[in-house]
Amino acid sequence: MHEEFKLTEDGVKILNTNKGLTALLSKEPYNLEKAVRYVNYEKRLKKLQVELIRMQSWAIEKDERIIVLFEGRDAAGKGGAIRRITERMNPRHLRIVALPKPTEDERSQWYFQRYVQQFPKAGEIVFFDRSWYNRAVVEPVMGFCTETEHEIFMNQVNDFERMITESGIRLVKIYMSISKREQAKRFLEIKSNPLKQWKMTKVDEMAQELWDKYTAYKNKMFEKTKEGAVPWKIIKANRKTFARVNVINHILKSIPYDKNKEI
Repeated sequence: MHEEFKLTEDGVKILNTNKGLTALLSKEPYNLEKAVRYVNYEKRLKKLQVELIRMQSWAIEKDERIIVLFEGRDAAGKGGAIRRITERMNPRHLRIVALPKPTEDERSQWYFQRYVQQFPKAGEIVFFDRSWYNRAVVEPVMGFCTETEHEIFMNQVNDFERMITESGIRLVKIYMSISKREQAKRFLEIKSNPLKQWKMTKVDEMAQELWDKYTAYKNKMFEKTKEGAVPWKIIKANRKTFARVNVINHILKSIPYDKNKEI
């Protein structure tokens, strides 16, 4: 049982603002606790987005190259987190990369090659919405690669990332973790929303059925890469607002930008 929510004086003030009323009345049934929590999240997010702009300004000035990659199960909230991170930043100095399945030419190349082609130039931040780690989990689970190809990837990935960081690129790796129940709930929401139905793919449709298989390969990935150049940051993502704040905080902590820089 959850403790009964008690509306404080500060909570009343929040709900009496335009944002508070909008948050309260936008969904039925009305939920005072969620409305207050959402307004507080919006305030926190705005402050963090100012810091992201400060970080980006530093990166541009110092010709830094930054990669932030997002992994996680289908519907874990990777795309939503990236949108909140980038929505106030300068779009001329960032890119969001979500590669489609490889072409025949790309299949004949070194596996990492098509990802390397997307790497940042000086002063740029690249966000990967799924990355080369497709071969660690999704591809072997779905039969899109052979076991030999999977083993080769696992044997190369730590060295690959060591080359990335030694070349001066800053790499941040985020894994967004949700429960099986939460994934099922989000799939249901996507299917029932005409504006989101396009998000469901054949791979997504099988995610619940293959949950345990995904878990096994995910654990193999974490075990193999724990000695690598860059550790994973696992973000609990059942609550989207909580996850987004934690993701941004981790990025800001990972990049040694000038926190006093004027913007």
